[in-house]
Amino acid sequence: MKVDYLRENETGYKVFLYIFYTCSFLMLSITAYGVYAMLQEWSAHGTYVMGEVLVKTEFPFPHFAKLTTWLFFSTIIGWYCCSRIGWKRTVRLYTWKMALLQLMLLGFTVICLYEVLYNFMVLNAQVTAGIKDGNVPDIDALTIAYPDPSRPWNLIFATKMFLAGFLISAHAFYLSTKPRKSIDDINP
Repeated sequence: MKVDYLRENETGYKVFLYIFYTCSFLMLSITAYGVYAMLQEWSAHGTYVMGEVLVKTEFPFPHFAKLTTWLFFSTIIGWYCCSRIGWKRTVRLYTWKMALLQLMLLGFTVICLYEVLYNFMVLNAQVTAGIKDGNVPDIDALTIAYPDPSRPWNLIFATKMFLAGFLISAHAFYLSTKPRKSIDDINP
């Protein structure tokens, strides 16, 4: 049984392509807004918390999803669409190039998994330590002064972004270890 891969002239390809463009627009817009807000905070106070504005901003209306959730969602969905429409570019990667790519992806996967676990444990510890008389602290305001004490990271932001990095690199590593498509699959 021959597997039929997604082609440019198929409707499914166009759906994945349009969703990829939408996710790219979301990622770029959220990142631009985050950088702008961070620079405003830096110029006003001389310091900033990485990702804090994305964790505290709800979009499109109050009590809905935060910008970190939109960024996480669009990153994962965008990657999946990219892996579906970009399979032809990986067909010619064999031997040492594929071996180096697999080692790099495995390294990214392990590092991102470590960072997810580390950030989640620190978040959990800060929530537990912050509980006083049954009152839970503002989880969105918890930070970690790592790797630079003068530029802390918001823990919710760090956990979500490293989780996205872990899922993407693990999926890419999985795809790189699957049996390779042949060059004959490019031209039907």
